[in-house]
Amino acid sequence: MARTLSQLAGLGVTVLDGVGPARSKALAAMGIESVLDLLLHYPRRYIDRTRQAPIEALRVGDEATVLAQVRTCSSRVVGGRRRMVTASVTDGSGSLALTFFNQPWRERQLVAGTELMLFGKVEEFRGRPQMTNPVVDLIGDRTGRIVPVYPQSEKAGVMTWEVVRMEAEVLRRAGVFADPVPPEVLDRFDLVDRTTAFTGIHTPGSMEDVTRARARLVFDELLRLQLRLVQRKRQLESSAPGVTHRVDGPFTQRLIEGLPFTPTDAQLRVMEEISSDLAAPCPMHRLLQGDVGSGKTLVALVALLTAVDGGHQGALMAPTEVLAEQHALTLGQLLAGFEVPDDVSDTLFAAAEDAGDAHRPLRVELLTSRVPAAQRRRVLAGLAEGTVELVVGTHALLSDEVDFADLGVVVIDEQHRFGVEQRAALRSPSSTATVPDVLVMTATPIPRTAAMTVYGDLDVSVLDGKPPGRTPVLTSWTRTSAELDAVWGELRHEIAQGRQAYVVCPLITESDKLDAASAEQTFAELTVAGGPLAGLRVGMLHGRIPAAERDEVMGAFRSGAIDVLVATTVIEVGVDVPNATAMVILDADRFGIAQLHQLRGRVGRGAVSSRCWLVGDPDSPDGIARLEALVGSEDGFALAEVDLDLRGEGTVMGERQKGRNDLLLASLRRDRDWVVRAREVAEDLVGADPSLSAHPGLVDDLDTLLPVGDDTDFLLKG
Repeated sequence: MARTLSQLAGLGVTVLDGVGPARSKALAAMGIESVLDLLLHYPRRYIDRTRQAPIEALRVGDEATVLAQVRTCSSRVVGGRRRMVTASVTDGSGSLALTFFNQPWRERQLVAGTELMLFGKVEEFRGRPQMTNPVVDLIGDRTGRIVPVYPQSEKAGVMTWEVVRMEAEVLRRAGVFADPVPPEVLDRFDLVDRTTAFTGIHTPGSMEDVTRARARLVFDELLRLQLRLVQRKRQLESSAPGVTHRVDGPFTQRLIEGLPFTPTDAQLRVMEEISSDLAAPCPMHRLLQGDVGSGKTLVALVALLTAVDGGHQGALMAPTEVLAEQHALTLGQLLAGFEVPDDVSDTLFAAAEDAGDAHRPLRVELLTSRVPAAQRRRVLAGLAEGTVELVVGTHALLSDEVDFADLGVVVIDEQHRFGVEQRAALRSPSSTATVPDVLVMTATPIPRTAAMTVYGDLDVSVLDGKPPGRTPVLTSWTRTSAELDAVWGELRHEIAQGRQAYVVCPLITESDKLDAASAEQTFAELTVAGGPLAGLRVGMLHGRIPAAERDEVMGAFRSGAIDVLVATTVIEVGVDVPNATAMVILDADRFGIAQLHQLRGRVGRGAVSSRCWLVGDPDSPDGIARLEALVGSEDGFALAEVDLDLRGEGTVMGERQKGRNDLLLASLRRDRDWVVRAREVAEDLVGADPSLSAHPGLVDDLDTLLPVGDDTDFLLKG
């Protein structure tokens, strides 16, 4: 009888030979409690014994992997209290000395005759090669060509050779594994069966066996995740009562017709995608990715106005007061002159002109913690009565005292800056018992495979163009003080042409722990008599400046009364000053790619060509790669892929809760193609059979490895 994974999940590791209470406790410390846990404890690397360099070929400075056998081992006390363990190992071609400091247990581990794998840097000591504190894997008496090396716990006392033995026993006793993936899917992607996959990953005969086994197991992991996401997405669409919006109303038409420019093809395409969602009876749950300056605000406003066209309300939530105020200002300008019937609290209306003679201006209100109490009361009353059509706010919108009469569309900007529960709160049913349509936006492009995984329950729209009038930003990397002096000269030239500039610093004040530029010190150095920007009108902005003073500084910069704004990352989003054409980012290597790209997006917002100087001298390969990437590309989506390659998917999967169900083998970075394939298969399977009743094996896998609960709920809310 073929074994299922759920059967192995129900067996404790004590069913294995030689695993008693003590060994079971040691395995549990490594997260291995069931036979299934052990089966899914994959090797972290493999040793191909035919391709290892012999000790005699090692050179000083090499980082090398060595397969050897212990000849001798001893220890002694040095420096008064420190214990030093020394050993000599050989592989037949030569000998290698090992030295371990403050690891007295190594003497018990490195018994003469023990076979081990070492990884470390080769040094020379008294004329012979040596490694100090190398990584040690005990591999046992393995004569096979390919030796798996497992994550092990020296603290728990579980070594690779023991895991190898236990995995072999599991495979032998399990026999044939049930395979829940349809044969046509395996054939389509040339995937091996599950039994071959588990055998190939744990006891491979060749590295080709490993490659084919990994492909199948990666696909399984990704398919399970995508099946759960697609199922939950379909469930949301079919069960939650939504608002069926009118998508050809007069307000949206008037807005588009009155624009001083023609929307880009990308904007029109995304508007159509959103309109299709809004016209449907189920709630929209869509992610809008748009690069810096791609025109997301217009798309969001069209969605919000669609709600107003049907007599509903719209809400736009932003993570910062600066961004909320910017949005409220923009919406107010774009909707100046728009009027609604004077009584809209109880009736839906088809067109403003059909609702009688009594009209009033369409109300766009701001709701943040800085709004005065009297104004706040008026806004709250208007939301409850339905006489406020659009509200822009921060976390203040989530307050218990905020009550909407008929909330139809919610837009959440820079959604990654909100907590999961905060984002979910605005999706709760309104007083009309319908769930509002939700559009979440981000100006931090997400790699496609990550979006399909972390946000796999959302439909995804992409704005991949820039509106007319936006100019490219020439980005340069400045390394030396002489080059920086030249940059200040170019900055003064920009100001002399009547334009404005930013100087961005990673810190607010000087730090004893961090060697990085601070806004306060930089402001003082730039403006002192004889300083690089002496005589110019220079302002400063950071998070510790009182709110009223921040407003005053930003107002002065927007009006042109300030030439140069020295700031921290408070300007990262929500600052739109088309006359600002230059930016200097100090210690740029201290910022991530996404943040640098966002900061750079504050310039290039007008018709005049703009410059951005990245100042830094990183000493790490990743730091260099980040700055090179920014210099080489303005494409946020391309930069997101670079960021994923540099940092790995941990930064992406960090959006999720961590747990035993996380991807064990699959990588959003290495396995981009498999993410896409798994998504396609999941959509096909769930589309034809939402409950997967025709695939009980897949259901069993999902219930075992990805049960409905906190983790998948988190993904859905996200």
